[in-house]
Amino acid sequence: MTEHPALDAAHLHCRSLQDALDGLRRHGLPRIADWGGRLAAVLTGGGRLLAAGNGGSAAQAQHLTAELVGRYRSERPAYSALALHAETSSVTAIGNDYGFDHVYARQVAAHGRPGDVLMLLSTSGRSANLVAAAAAARRAGLEVWALTGPGPNPLTEAADEALCVAAAATATVQEAHLVAVHLLCECFDAAVAAPPARTAAAVPGRLT
Repeated sequence: MTEHPALDAAHLHCRSLQDALDGLRRHGLPRIADWGGRLAAVLTGGGRLLAAGNGGSAAQAQHLTAELVGRYRSERPAYSALALHAETSSVTAIGNDYGFDHVYARQVAAHGRPGDVLMLLSTSGRSANLVAAAAAARRAGLEVWALTGPGPNPLTEAADEALCVAAAATATVQEAHLVAVHLLCECFDAAVAAPPARTAAAVPGRLT
């Protein structure tokens, strides 16, 4: 350590992030690749991604949807993706009439359709409004994926699948989540660009 506390803190921050990314690389990449391929199948088939989070995680959720509606790197079609917190009139009306715990669940009930995907981001995994959204989504037939901090936590238990970042600091979890979001976009784009699998041969009697 040096004699500069701020510099020491910066070194510790970077070391914590490196450790979190090492864990993500060892344990999370297969899940991210799987999610990217499955999300590509949903969105190219006319489905939708809904995403939500609170605070910094809301920004991460909106970052993800922006990459899908716009583009990540290469030119490609636009795909349907909504960041629920960005619906400010809905959020404030629902919060005022029903309470903050329902601001996402009610939007999921309104916009979600069977086969769609709901992505929930939370550093703690304990946000009541996200847990409620997961429950509403599963009732409506959506697939629920959670991106959280250390697990297990209530959100990982409420979701169908989860990817947990093992880091103690909220900032480190959020930074690793941004990497995960970008990796998900890379895997999504690769799946969209891949030639379609040939499945006709598997059907007896069908000409190929």
